[in-house]
Amino acid sequence: MIGDANNRGLIPRAVEKLFAAKQEIEQSRGQVSVDIRVELLEIYNEEVRDLLDNNAGPDGQLIKLKLLENEAVGNVKVNANNVQEVEGILQLAQERRCTKATKSNAESSRSHLLFTIYFDVSSKASSGSGPAANISSRSGCLHIVDLAGSERLDKSGSYGQLATEAKHINTSLSALALVIEKLQAKNEQHVPYRDSKLTYLLRNSLGGDSKTLAIVCCNPAKEHFNESLNSIRFAAKASKVELKDANKVDV
Repeated sequence: MIGDANNRGLIPRAVEKLFAAKQEIEQSRGQVSVDIRVELLEIYNEEVRDLLDNNAGPDGQLIKLKLLENEAVGNVKVNANNVQEVEGILQLAQERRCTKATKSNAESSRSHLLFTIYFDVSSKASSGSGPAANISSRSGCLHIVDLAGSERLDKSGSYGQLATEAKHINTSLSALALVIEKLQAKNEQHVPYRDSKLTYLLRNSLGGDSKTLAIVCCNPAKEHFNESLNSIRFAAKASKVELKDANKVDV
């Protein structure tokens, strides 16, 4: 998702595209400005943490957040003026994210990472002979989620706290798969977004008039066949979901 200088990941490439669009809009449309803010959250053992809080990280406090109307409350959202600032924020968040070694991975992610970039497009319109007034015209956001991988305890050798983490990871991924299955059914009146913090935070990006893209990494090794097959089946379900603004469901 993040990559390095020689092989840049999805998040840096998306950020670069957004700032290029910001520059194009502001230069071509005159009295228009685009403001960008960045948010980085971690879902660890069904707790939502703020990775941008000054006290966050392995050596700091566990900054737990409350959720209200599918959004985290009281977390830090940083104004960003260019790509370099966002890259610095990403590096800081990565250092604070929970990772541990297992038999399957030397640096196994023990949490889901939610990178969100908010953008507000404002135009200036003059009112007669008076001064120009700011009029907010559009706003939106892009979520890029680095999901922790599903884990088989017998292969990863996880026990104790690692096993607890794996259980929460697998449960939240199952909840995400169930939400996608319900959305695919179309005639379901109840979609269980509240079954996990992950789906609750992503509700507005999984339903309504949003667009969702799933990128699945599969291991070609024979011993990982079952995990790869499950991942492909998950992606196949996600690809068949058709979202429509008129499709209202209860949560």
